[in-house]
Amino acid sequence: MLPVDLPGTVRDALLAPLVDHHCHGVRRDDLGRAQFEVLITEGGAPAPPGTTHFDTPFGAAVRRWCAPLLDLEPHAPPAVYLARRSELGPAEANTRLLRGAGVVAFLVDTAQDTAQDTAQDTDARNTRLHGGDTLTAAEMGRLGGAAADEIVRIERIEQDVAETAQIAVDYLDGVAAELSARAARAVGLKTAIACRAGLGFDPARPSRGAVIAAANRRLADPKQPLADEVLLRHLLWSAVDVARERGLPLQVHAGAVDVPLGPHLADPARLAGFVGALQPLGVPVILLHCYPYHRQAAYLAGLHPHVYVDVGLALPHTAAAAARVMDELLELAPFHKLLFSSHCRGVAESAYLGALYYRHALARALGARLTLGEWSTADAARIAHMIGSGNARRVYRL
Repeated sequence: MLPVDLPGTVRDALLAPLVDHHCHGVRRDDLGRAQFEVLITEGGAPAPPGTTHFDTPFGAAVRRWCAPLLDLEPHAPPAVYLARRSELGPAEANTRLLRGAGVVAFLVDTAQDTAQDTAQDTDARNTRLHGGDTLTAAEMGRLGGAAADEIVRIERIEQDVAETAQIAVDYLDGVAAELSARAARAVGLKTAIACRAGLGFDPARPSRGAVIAAANRRLADPKQPLADEVLLRHLLWSAVDVARERGLPLQVHAGAVDVPLGPHLADPARLAGFVGALQPLGVPVILLHCYPYHRQAAYLAGLHPHVYVDVGLALPHTAAAAARVMDELLELAPFHKLLFSSHCRGVAESAYLGALYYRHALARALGARLTLGEWSTADAARIAHMIGSGNARRVYRL
C-alpha cells in the first residue's frame, strides 16, 4: 500500500525486495505488555504512570499497520493487539512481521549492547531494552524468508579479548587476530565509538607506546566496558586495517540517539577529520542513524566518495512525518550514497514498520519530483532500486 499514485515501473521498484543493511535480532520469547512497551521506544524506560508507549508515533503505527498482519482490524487496542500476538506465539508473530517487510537480505549486528553502547548509560535501561534471548542472524533469515549475514561489532570483540588477555602484548595481538578471524565470516564491521567517546575524538592513530600503556590500565579491570579513548582509537584503526585488507565497509553510529555526551556533540560534521583520514584508504564509511543531523551527514556523503548515509532509525519513529525526513535527506545526498535499513531491534514490528515507512516516505518524495518534472519515470525507478537494494549490494559485495 503506497500513499501516492505512481507509474507502474516506479511502484514496482519501491515494492521490490529490500536489503536491510543495518538491523539487530528480535526477541524469541513471549513478551508481556511491560516488556513489549519498553522495546518500542528508544528510551528503554517504562512510560510514566497512567500513560503508555502506544501513545507515540511508533506505538500508533504498530496498531495501524502491524495489526492486520496478525489478523486484526487496523487500530486494534493495545490489549487486543498484545493478546493476539501472544496467542500466535513469538515464532509465528515474528515470521509474519519479518516476511511482511519484504526483505531479501538481513545484515545483522548480533552483539548484545553493553550499558556504554547506549545513549543513557544505565544498566537498568540496558537490561530492559536489550535483555532476553534474541534471534541469530541465521534465524532472522529463516523466519524472514531471506538471506542473512553478520555485521561484526568491534567493541564486542575487544571486550572478549580484554577478559582473556594476560599482558598488554597479548591484548594487542588478540584484538588484531580476533578482528581478522571474525571479519572473514562477515560482510561488514561496525563501531559504537560515538556512544563512548562522542564524535569529536582525535582521528589520529595512537602510538604503540600509548596503546601499550593504556592496555595495561585496561587489563587491571577488563570486565568494564571500554572507555579509554586511546584504546578506542586503536581498536577503530585496527578495524580499518582489517576492513581495507578484506574490502569491507565500516558502519559508524552518528546520530543524537548514539551520543551520551550531549546532542551538540552528535553532529556528524565532527567526524570530518576521521572521515578525511580514511579517504585515501578507500574504506567505505556508512553513517548510521544521523537524525536529526541527516542534512550534515548528507553533505559529508556528497563531499567524500567513500561516505554513505542511513536514516533507518528515524523513519519508523517519526512515522507519518517520515516523508519530511526523507525529503531533507534527498536535498544533498547523492542517490548512490543512500542505503535502506529498518534499524530493527527487539521486536519484529520494527522491521516491518522500518520497511513500510521507508517505502511510504520515498514514494511521496518520488511522486513530488515526478509531478514537478524534476525526474523522469526511469530516473525515479532507478533511484528507488539503488536505495532499496542496489547500493547495499555494491557496498557490501553481496
